[in-house]
Amino acid sequence: MKAMILDEKLNFLWTDVADPVRKADEVLIEVHAAAVNRADLMQKDGCYSSPPDWPQWCGLEVAGVVLEAPADAEVKAGDKVCALVGGGGYSEKIAVPAGMVVPIPEGLSMVEAASIPEVWCTAYLNLVLEAGGMNPGDVFYMQAGASGVGLAVIQLAKTMGAKVITTIDAPEKAEFVKKLGADVVLDYRTDDVLAAIKANPPTVALDCIGGKLMGECFKEMVFGGRWIMIATMAGAETNINLETVWRKRIRLIGSTLRSRTSEEKCRIMQALKTKFWPLFSERKLISNIYAVYPISEVEAAHGVLRRAENIGKVVLTLR
Repeated sequence: MKAMILDEKLNFLWTDVADPVRKADEVLIEVHAAAVNRADLMQKDGCYSSPPDWPQWCGLEVAGVVLEAPADAEVKAGDKVCALVGGGGYSEKIAVPAGMVVPIPEGLSMVEAASIPEVWCTAYLNLVLEAGGMNPGDVFYMQAGASGVGLAVIQLAKTMGAKVITTIDAPEKAEFVKKLGADVVLDYRTDDVLAAIKANPPTVALDCIGGKLMGECFKEMVFGGRWIMIATMAGAETNINLETVWRKRIRLIGSTLRSRTSEEKCRIMQALKTKFWPLFSERKLISNIYAVYPISEVEAAHGVLRRAENIGKVVLTLR
């Protein structure tokens, strides 16, 4: 088969690689579409390798057709499926633990389905499992609201009844996130984010930015608040008054999806399917496809994310 590997100079190369060898508990998928995530950009830059038991090239979520499956699996040969993967999605075939492979939500295309697993599993993991959920009247804060993860967590937080505060960097992004239910939308380049946080102390924050602003906003959280760090795009250093942590009983939680075990990922993917697949079919939840590129134009697809142009997901097609 062919895959979009990274050569010794970290350049993309569409080349022949060995076909995956399916283990007894795995499903072999013919990949039709693979979504692009910021983690792929980090892997392309040489700073975020796949876990050792996954192919060492990019791709964290795919959609395609089952070629082979265990006899007791939920899916069978010929089924259209999407899957959460630890790496290697930019390829013609991939073998995935059966629990991480689920049928495509009814009515969705391959491109749409490929855009769901990574960001929606991230949303579920952090808002439900790490944060313990929210209730009506709670306040949720998420930067980069127009990103794939941003759009997912805004919608999930709204299903829990929370008030949502988010940041964007362009007027057209503001309008879109407002349509999804964001209550307070701030342009981080011109608006006073800290003042908005002081006026709306968060119950839960999901932080992919970090940097100086993180420490300034952290102290404004409500008693018992949960601040979840998933990335540090604005820098890995900030100042936190540790008295704030114990006096307010605030929890600072570090979280990643990619490094979790296959067993954990299976449970998350299955919960996502059970709870939210009907809402995707009814178009009450969306991932929003911003752009679609053939796999041969992977550099252009990555460029969209690097320039933060996207509202939602960028997807690569292989067939």
